[in-house]
Amino acid sequence: MLGTGSEPRGVVEEWLSEFKTLPETHISTYAGSLHLKKCLVPALYRVIQDSSSELLEPVCHQLFELYRSSEDRLRRFTLQFLPELVWVYLRITASRDRQSNGCIEALLLGIYNLEIVDKDGNSKLLSFTIPSLSKPSMYHEPSSLGSMGLTEGALSHHDLIRVVYSGLHPQRETFTAQNRFEVLCFLMLCYNSAVVYMPLSSYQAVCRMSSRLCVCGFPRQQQKLWREPCNRVVLEPEFMVQMLTAVYHAIYNGEWEMGKEALEDILYRAQLELYSQPLLLGNAMMSSLPDSAPDETLGRKVLQVEVTPTVSRISRSAITAASIRRHRWKREGKRTKQPLPPPFFSQLTHLICCWMQYL
Repeated sequence: MLGTGSEPRGVVEEWLSEFKTLPETHISTYAGSLHLKKCLVPALYRVIQDSSSELLEPVCHQLFELYRSSEDRLRRFTLQFLPELVWVYLRITASRDRQSNGCIEALLLGIYNLEIVDKDGNSKLLSFTIPSLSKPSMYHEPSSLGSMGLTEGALSHHDLIRVVYSGLHPQRETFTAQNRFEVLCFLMLCYNSAVVYMPLSSYQAVCRMSSRLCVCGFPRQQQKLWREPCNRVVLEPEFMVQMLTAVYHAIYNGEWEMGKEALEDILYRAQLELYSQPLLLGNAMMSSLPDSAPDETLGRKVLQVEVTPTVSRISRSAITAASIRRHRWKREGKRTKQPLPPPFFSQLTHLICCWMQYL
């Protein structure tokens, strides 16, 4: 195992050489020991950030080889660098210096082309199933729906409604202005599907990427501590929604300050561009945040939802026209003109988005 005092270049060079000589039978053991190399990940970040580094091309090739392996831990090791790779790629693309972007572009396209097909080479179709309203959940009770023709028998026929959210993507050999964000959105979708496995350094990278992509070339950049020269980067709303998904996870898993700053910067850019999707999701996230950093001991229990208690069924014979009139008059007598607070709608929207995403 490499010592903590090793030079960054030596760390990367040793990592490049050791995998080439690794027998097939030792890949699983090697994958389990990668997290022990404490100085390897920071050294790889330095190489990726330096587009003039002579180690960049072999590092990108090595990361692709790890991603091609059948070992999930090696694939996740490569995936943790995706936010930094996307940031460097878009920054260089905006500067129109395409010559120093070739190996990163090839790596991103390689990961994309691997992910759009299954192990048999067939196109993937990513989908989720809408649950039946006839079954109770934390969001509703079937009895609260009433008897407006929506009987359990009728609803049960819709148990297997499948909604496709990504699929049948064509293979890409190069980036163009037309397909760039189609590829990058899908790559961020892959990253978000494995975000729970990412280390803290990757959460920092995705927050850093989100902030810089959203403010580069705008007046808000002057308020930042970093002063890297960067042209304005064109962004699409679907890509910003994927950024918000990753940032939200980072906020609740150790990166409160960086995550909040990234969220504010994404909202800043979405307001300038008048993008409705990131505005809706970003405002819902902002409204649902607590006043201070959540207690890390709570972990993923920070988001709590109260379950509606089961309502006992009322027989139809007990409901009469007179009882309906009394109930209506009672409600009208107690009605006030105070509207529901805006955070209610934003929190409800956010809960629905999270529910649909993780089904």
